[in-house]
Amino acid sequence: MIFVTGPLFSGKAEYARTLCPEDELLLNAHELADGTSDLAALAEELAAKYAVITAAEVGGGIVPIDPVQRVQREAAGRLSCLLAARADAVVRVFCGIPTVIRGELP
Repeated sequence: MIFVTGPLFSGKAEYARTLCPEDELLLNAHELADGTSDLAALAEELAAKYAVITAAEVGGGIVPIDPVQRVQREAAGRLSCLLAARADAVVRVFCGIPTVIRGELP
């Protein structure tokens, strides 16, 4: 599995679509973390099902004042870490430029 991450609207989806067919691609995995009680199981399930997974980077900006939003952001960040740990390659896209930060692309 290839994990593609980067800031919102950085070109992750466009880049990820060049790597595999649409049915093997999951965009915005960070949205699935909210309300999930077992993030490790979710990461395992997603990594087994999809060839390429994208998720937005979280935690680099302003910390939300709302406690619920902080919990959601924490879950999204933890899911991204779990997906990256399971990935054969991790790519960060910034300003539309992909950079492999771990592993090798097939």
